[in-house]
Amino acid sequence: MALVLLQKAEGVATITMNRPEAMNALSFALRDEFCGACDDVAADHSIHALIVTGAGERAFTAGLDLKELGESGLGPANDQSPKSNPIFALESLDIPVIGAINGVAITGGFELALACDIRIASTNARFADTHARVGITPGWGLSQKLSRFIGLSRACELSFTGQFLDAKSAFDWGLVNRVYAPDELMPAALALAKDMTTIDREFLKIYKSMIMTGYGMNFSDALAYEHKISAPYNARVSMDEVEQRRLAIIERGRKLKG
Repeated sequence: MALVLLQKAEGVATITMNRPEAMNALSFALRDEFCGACDDVAADHSIHALIVTGAGERAFTAGLDLKELGESGLGPANDQSPKSNPIFALESLDIPVIGAINGVAITGGFELALACDIRIASTNARFADTHARVGITPGWGLSQKLSRFIGLSRACELSFTGQFLDAKSAFDWGLVNRVYAPDELMPAALALAKDMTTIDREFLKIYKSMIMTGYGMNFSDALAYEHKISAPYNARVSMDEVEQRRLAIIERGRKLKG
């Protein structure tokens, strides 16, 4: 049985972690298949956006397989390679990544959710950082990302207690953009991804790079970086092209309204 399912349709790829009996825990074999699927997506220039989810409704992923780690050691907890670590495999992609969080996202699974550019959740979703409970420090970015996404005090509360955060609270705290009934989650994720396919793929790549690169800078440097990229790019854009796209936006709005 494949531990990772890769589907492609109409410019959208979906990676599904397929180990529901083990709450989609990130075993070595699953991580290997996940990174291979990311390589496949990266090489396919027909794909504009990627959705990541877990099989079943219980778990997005429960994180690293602790039973397996007991035999192999904690090396994977600090693995930084996009060839063997799904977090860094996702972050190496230059197209938008949507996390469809359909159940629990625990510790390494929480970190995988944070690696997605956009997160939407089902009402079954719950998030927990249990690093402190098991005595392992984060090695995939959670200790730095979480406070930037939901604020320092809230991040400290979650990380210092290991408590679960439910889907509604995750929405209220800005961790996820929207919450859906379980059977509505994947249709919503697909609709969002398909909307992105209406944007030029090369433009999406440039815009994502601008946002992600600038996010890691202080505000002043980020503004200077934006200007460095934007000025030469916009100088090559013709006003005729802009007008055609503006009219297309108006027409699209009319169709949606109708």
